[in-house]
This record gives sequence, C-alpha cells and structure tokens, in this order.
Amino acid sequence: MKKSKRVLALIGVILLVLLYVSTLVFALIDHPAANDLLKAAVAATILVPVILYGFLLVHRLANRKDEDDEA
Repeated sequence: MKKSKRVLALIGVILLVLLYVSTLVFALIDHPAANDLLKAAVAATILVPVILYGFLLVHRLANRKDEDDEA
C-alpha cells in the first residue's frame, strides 16, 4: 500500500513539474495558440493538486470504513 502511494506521489510530482515547465514555455513563446495553451496549463496546474487531494481524502475515508468493519 505504501509503495503504491509513493509511486502515485512521484507521478504527481513529475506531472506538476511538467506543467510548470510547460506554463513557462507557453508564456515565453510567440505563437497564436500560446495564449490558450498557457491558460490550459495554468488551470491544470491548479486542478491537478486539488484532484489528487480529493482522491487522498476519498482513500482515507474508504480505509477508515474498512477498519471500522473489522473491529
């Protein structure tokens, strides 16, 4: 269980770093689509951690119910 959480956390960190880099790149390039891509990258940079946190909360609640049933 801990190993899967670590792997998912590492994937989340890599995804966030890629989003930060893409945000920087889209902010610096001069292309007609860069503005829309920048908005999408900023939105994803905000939404990805929120969604990961939501999954973590659901996981905690699901495991808490399993522990209550065993006791």
